[in-house]
Amino acid sequence: MAPLTTELSTPLTGTYQQPIGLFIDGKWVEGVDKKKFEVINPSTEEVITSICEGTEKDIDLAVAAARKAFEGEWKKTTPQQRGNYLLKLADLAEKNLDLLAAVESLDNGKSITNARGDVGAVVGCLRYYGGWADKIEGKTIDISPDMFHYTRSEPIGVCGQIIPWNFPLLMLAWKIGPALATGNTVVMKTAEQTPLSALVFTQFIEQAGFPAGVFNLVSGYGKTAGAALSSHMDVDKIAFTGSTVIGRTIMKAAASSNLKKVTLELGGKSPNIVFEDADIEEAINWVNFGIYYNHGQCCCAGTRIYVQESIYDNFIAAFKKRAEENKVGDPFNEETFQGPQVSQLQYDRIMSYIQSGKDEGATVLTGGERLGNKGYFIKPTIFSDVRPDMKIMQEEIFGPVCAISKFKDEEDVINLAHDTAYGLAAAVHTKNINTAIRVSNSLKAGTVWVNCYNMLHHAVPFGGYKESGIGRELGEAALSNYTQNKSVAIKLY
Repeated sequence: MAPLTTELSTPLTGTYQQPIGLFIDGKWVEGVDKKKFEVINPSTEEVITSICEGTEKDIDLAVAAARKAFEGEWKKTTPQQRGNYLLKLADLAEKNLDLLAAVESLDNGKSITNARGDVGAVVGCLRYYGGWADKIEGKTIDISPDMFHYTRSEPIGVCGQIIPWNFPLLMLAWKIGPALATGNTVVMKTAEQTPLSALVFTQFIEQAGFPAGVFNLVSGYGKTAGAALSSHMDVDKIAFTGSTVIGRTIMKAAASSNLKKVTLELGGKSPNIVFEDADIEEAINWVNFGIYYNHGQCCCAGTRIYVQESIYDNFIAAFKKRAEENKVGDPFNEETFQGPQVSQLQYDRIMSYIQSGKDEGATVLTGGERLGNKGYFIKPTIFSDVRPDMKIMQEEIFGPVCAISKFKDEEDVINLAHDTAYGLAAAVHTKNINTAIRVSNSLKAGTVWVNCYNMLHHAVPFGGYKESGIGRELGEAALSNYTQNKSVAIKLY
């Protein structure tokens, strides 16, 4: 059998050995059908390499391995030992931060500075849940003298986890942290656009010493491997981060199979609200960061910008200038803020939304076109003169495109903010704490930032209202996604 690695290189690290196999039951394998698929560099549109493609047969093997581990060695592992595995994994990720960041930039196209930030957040997340592992507790409930009641928080079992292409490593950590800390086993499917960094990361799971079958990684396509995982009769839980459209499909598959438990972190069309008393310079910087961070490929991106009418004209002039200062280009250039979009498909999708905005009568203040003639680069784009019913105001674009509109007062902007099917995040910019609290409490969103944006942390729950998802990731709240409560009642004699 050919070696299941290939030699690749990045401008940051030079050459390195890239795993290309599937990781099932503690072993690197080709996959039953020995199929492969190409991975494309979004900066150059060239093939980086080909990796092994998992199919339904490989999902079956991975689930069987996860079940065996869950019922066997992993169940015998103490909570403190589980925590130690996660802490060791965090140490290995930190030690190899530059390699992981470089592979993320190569594969995903995100700027190297953002990629380093992602890996730092991975380390923090794993350490956080490593600390939680031996603190999962039940309680006693006093009902009567002749009865002893207590509860236990028990792991759910085999967890299928499907992660997206916008934050491959970070979403991996968000998923495995609480799942492994609480004693579950995992079968993970990565996005077909960005499988490389998770494959490198899996080497460190090996090195950390996790028992075979506790973590299994299958690279493959959503319509085959993802569908097989979602509908598998021996998977107890499915967790997915991605679009609302695919989230619906996964929920249907979960319901029509074994009614497996579901966590969904889905799309958004988040409002970013600027009141007239805000620190305008600070607000512009945060609005810019809120939409253009990670190339606009954020589920919580602040794509709908509402500015109070008294400062609207001055704001859009200054915001246009700020957006045009964003450095777009080579992700390995330390000065780059925005790299390419992740794929040809995503590039085409974004450009079609830009065309839709133009066709529906919105004004392009800046951007609205490709940058250069190689790679999936799009200039930061701002639309003004928009109506609430336009596609660019209603649908998730998932790119460096925002729409800006004016509002009169609190009541007006809250109504505008709610005029969407989504409810993932929002932001409020004001110097008035009363306004900040009143509006934050009124907004139908899982996260509201005040005078900032995208300030996520592994200790703080994250998730959506409305069609933006089910359940919460991060924080103590995520532990409930991966545990089930058992009540025990003992008759005393």
